[in-house]
Parts: sequence; C-alpha cells; structure tokens
Amino acid sequence: MFNPGSVAVIGASDRPASVGATVWRNLRQGGFAGPCWPVNARRSEVGGERAYADVASLPAAPDLAVVCTPAVGVPAVIAQLGERGTRAAVVLSAGLDATQHQAMLDAAGRHGLRIVGPNCLGLLSPHIGLNASFAPTGAAPGSLAFVSQSGALVTA
Repeated sequence: MFNPGSVAVIGASDRPASVGATVWRNLRQGGFAGPCWPVNARRSEVGGERAYADVASLPAAPDLAVVCTPAVGVPAVIAQLGERGTRAAVVLSAGLDATQHQAMLDAAGRHGLRIVGPNCLGLLSPHIGLNASFAPTGAAPGSLAFVSQSGALVTA
C-alpha cells in the first residue's frame, strides 16, 4: 500500500472540481514513476491519457487502487479489484450506508484486499512521489511519518 509499483484511479475525471480530477492531477504531478491508469466508464481519455472503461480493461492489476466513485458502486469496484488481484485500495468515496460498507468489507475480505477508508483524504507517500489524495498540497519527503484519522488535521 505504501510502496506500490502501479496505481489505478477508479473514477478519475476531467471535471475541474471533482475528487476524481484532483486525485488524478495530484498523482500525475507528484512524480510517481510507476504506471498510472485512469478508470472512467464514460471517457476514453482523462488528463490527456488513455482511460480504461473498467477494472477488467486495465493492462495489469494495479498494486494500489484509489476509489473515488459514488458510494453505491464501491462494493462492486472492490470486488472487481480483488478478482483482478489488487491487494490495496484507498476508498475516498463518502456516504456508504451500513449495507454498502459491509458489502465493501466482505468483498475485500474474500480477496485479502486491504482498505484505507472510506470517506478519507487519501494516501501520500512522498519518498516515492505518491500523492493519491485530494489534499490541496503534497508533502515533502523526509524521515517523519504522519498517520491521522483526520484529513483536516493532515492538511492544516
């Protein structure tokens, strides 16, 4: 999760104020050297790069998936990622009801997929240039780790 070789953003977008657009932009501008794949069922390109219609269309299983889709679709996305072989996901999506939340956990558990989230800011791993978040600024690499339950505290 903290040192992935590849990343997919499920729900990547070009809509300027959307979480999917912010996450995709942060990921591409952060300097992450591994393959990055935008997934968007309605677009053939995101940020000028080829977009994939779904998880099954990706060229390989991503080491890390960042999920920023509507809550109703999260359990199915997690199941697809697990079936594909992904082992870590950051779920930024908010608003999952109890049934959706449990379905997400069940899908993850069936495949040994670890989850951060839902309803989280994302994940930053500056030593590898990974900004898989919708934080307005990145973090500088250094010798300090910071883990927080509060996105507001992280971005303060």
